[in-house]
Amino acid sequence: MTVTAPSEFTRVKWLARPSSDSWLEKALSHPDLLLIDHAHCERKAAGAALQLMFRYPSDTELAAVLSPLIQEELQHFDRVLALLQRRGISLRALPAPPYGASLAQEIRRQEPERMLDSFLVAGLIEARSHERMGLLASHTPDPELCELYSDLLASEARHFGLYWLLSEQRFGRPLTVARLEHLADRETQILSGTPASSVEIRFHSAGIQEDFKPGRASQAAGQVDTNWQLPT
Repeated sequence: MTVTAPSEFTRVKWLARPSSDSWLEKALSHPDLLLIDHAHCERKAAGAALQLMFRYPSDTELAAVLSPLIQEELQHFDRVLALLQRRGISLRALPAPPYGASLAQEIRRQEPERMLDSFLVAGLIEARSHERMGLLASHTPDPELCELYSDLLASEARHFGLYWLLSEQRFGRPLTVARLEHLADRETQILSGTPASSVEIRFHSAGIQEDFKPGRASQAAGQVDTNWQLPT
């Protein structure tokens, strides 16, 4: 089967390059494996936001923003877990690709740079998840999975929008854009590694369009709903 990963619908402007057709073909061939990995991704996303709350315990404004996000990520985890159980699929540990750990190495250790990088890395992961969920929603022949991925697209976009707004409001647009461009390029390099085999396919495994002309990460703000505001 040959599928094509096109589309204005799935291209996320946080990202320097879109995912490859090869990644999509492998993902569609192993929907159960992707579903297990999806559950882990939702749990990790909640954990990453919770870690930020613990790192900055006196930042009540940050806590007010991240607490609802954490709850929503765990609701998504519960939904994926329920689907796994209905299908008789056991949630089990999976070897993780180097994606998350490699991006985490890009986070600078000194404040306030550490905070900015943490926001942008979390946003990049959410943006890549959004892009790949969009591809799966558009191409899966499974109606139940199509409904799942389609339903989660809006919240995934809101999540990376939230991290963009946190970055821009606290550090200003020029600094945020410059750092995002660096991290977006690095994210592309990480996903340009050796493609995973079909049985190793994950949401964030390697697979990127090598012949795509990179876009500017400075367009990221165009993907954020300007009518949506951070909680107060």
